[in-house]
Amino acid sequence: MKKYISFALMTIALSFGFASCDVETNEEPGGTNVQNMAGRWVVSVSQVDENGNVKYQPEDLFGIMDIDLFTFNTAANSSTEMWIDDDGKFWAFKFKMLVDYVAGTFSVTNVPYDAANQEIADAIAAGQTPKDKDGNDLVAETATISDGKIMYGAGHNIHGMPTDSISFYITFTDDSYGARFGYAKHLVTGTRYSGFYE
Repeated sequence: MKKYISFALMTIALSFGFASCDVETNEEPGGTNVQNMAGRWVVSVSQVDENGNVKYQPEDLFGIMDIDLFTFNTAANSSTEMWIDDDGKFWAFKFKMLVDYVAGTFSVTNVPYDAANQEIADAIAAGQTPKDKDGNDLVAETATISDGKIMYGAGHNIHGMPTDSISFYITFTDDSYGARFGYAKHLVTGTRYSGFYE
């Protein structure tokens, strides 16, 4: 009997010993440098004139309503850059853009919008002219984002609860529809994804 009691006490003592050695449980995980601007958004796309006046509602021309858009940090966890990605639902774009984290604003000018061309974008950003193996200039279709803004608590989800909203204008160098249908740029607006569906 004495042997069983000694064994039980030793087991209890060892279990406390192992539990007290776990130092990682006391650490806070921390976030990224753009954590308040990053996330999943549900957006719609309108077409507007130069002054931002709506020419076509989301359902009128392309039917781009309630699609997912993602914003997320770079691998370097920069506080001045983040990725934006339409997950192939609008113009199949994915690229890095400049952000002002404190103001909640973002923009980019003439950046190759296909993530496969990120090497070209990085070279242009570094002031270089990228070349192919034969010495010819490498080119790619580009996008420009202007007036990008994340407004904290300014939107409402489907249940009327406050949530963050996002808004920006975007143009693409390979957008031939603008001249044909008489719009100057696309207006992307939406709210942070809440997980609720109608």
